[in-house]
Amino acid sequence: MDQIIPAKRAISRKEVSTKRYVSRLTHSTLAVIMAGGRGERLKHLTDNRCKPATQFGGKFRIIDFVLSNCVNSGIRRISVLTQYKAHSLIRHIQRGWSFLRGQFGEFIEIIPAQQQLGPDWYRGTADALYQNLSIMKLHRPRLVLVLAGDHIYKMDYGPMLAYHVEKRADITVGVVEVPRADASGFGVMTIDEHNHVIDFKEKPANPDGIPGREECALGSMGIYVFNARLLFKLLEQDAADPNSGHDFGKNIIPQAINKLNVMAYPFRDVRTRAQQYWRDVGTVDAFYEANMELVSVNPELNIYDSQWPIWTFQRQQPPAKFVLNEDGRRGMAVDSMISGGCIISGAEVIESLLSTNVRVSEHSRVERSLLFPDVRVGSHCIIKHAILDTGGVVPPGTQIGVDAAEDARRFYISEKGVVLVTRDMLAKL
Repeated sequence: MDQIIPAKRAISRKEVSTKRYVSRLTHSTLAVIMAGGRGERLKHLTDNRCKPATQFGGKFRIIDFVLSNCVNSGIRRISVLTQYKAHSLIRHIQRGWSFLRGQFGEFIEIIPAQQQLGPDWYRGTADALYQNLSIMKLHRPRLVLVLAGDHIYKMDYGPMLAYHVEKRADITVGVVEVPRADASGFGVMTIDEHNHVIDFKEKPANPDGIPGREECALGSMGIYVFNARLLFKLLEQDAADPNSGHDFGKNIIPQAINKLNVMAYPFRDVRTRAQQYWRDVGTVDAFYEANMELVSVNPELNIYDSQWPIWTFQRQQPPAKFVLNEDGRRGMAVDSMISGGCIISGAEVIESLLSTNVRVSEHSRVERSLLFPDVRVGSHCIIKHAILDTGGVVPPGTQIGVDAAEDARRFYISEKGVVLVTRDMLAKL
């Protein structure tokens, strides 16, 4: 490998910590969001959409969190790479994320998979960037921040960029502590006392634990900071390797460990050093649980934080409405989140999350469930422990989440018993 060109001078800790210096770093950074994932483990939720476009938290899409992190961090040059069933994602970004000012060099550009270098679609995460190398070079970034578009978290990327420069790193990987029992679904790292990455295994069958805390492992967040010139070189070398899987976690990072300065950046609160909220919502159960956490009294993820807003596109709808006030026929919601346009008519909603424009008719009860936009629940229905996908019409008298055998015959049931119901499934009732 060619010799890496070092930084012109060392950056002092004091200089790195200044907001002005961090803002200069974010201004010269290009964020590339990988948003082409199929999300097969979300089962029927991704039949007609990619995973980053999936509804979350009533009014958001999953990708809104990483886009909001970029904008709130001062990173306003963003490329979104799409591939699988991207129409709803592209439409959402066009409608909700067009407020950046092009005359100031700000942009969110959507880059569909275009088979730019031959007959192949994206063969891996590294190949996705390589096929768009010419586009990235046009922006002349100093640093490239590679992000996954399918996780739920709030993060200021500025301190991570400053850490990367301060440590004179070639590559910096964002890491979180995960239970070792669950770590086989992650890229797992081993680090030394200075946070240098000394080993990286992609989804190992037997993950290494953290020394002294063997019940936990260090998992990759799918966040990478690269010096731009180095990244371009690594992508070109990887593309020329016929034995490569063209993936960051499987090829780029493991091969760089012994040759380059690869650092781990623990995702902790800058002041308290406590582990920050981060969720991989890649399975039906994980997705359901992350949503249900939001209806608790003090959820770990604060979406009401005015200092770090989650931006999105939302349809113009009237306020939620609760009507009828008779015993056994009272429109009410308890410990729930109800989005605009919803009407709860003589029904009960308990510990649930209703997205835009949902209707629940009289004598029905919705409990511990997620209802996506435009769902219609008829009268005398019982909905428990379920996810109802967009536009589903539940016939009067239907029971979901009550009889497991009957649910298994009609719907999809997750490992933990969450009943996933789509519009097509309901149409067959």
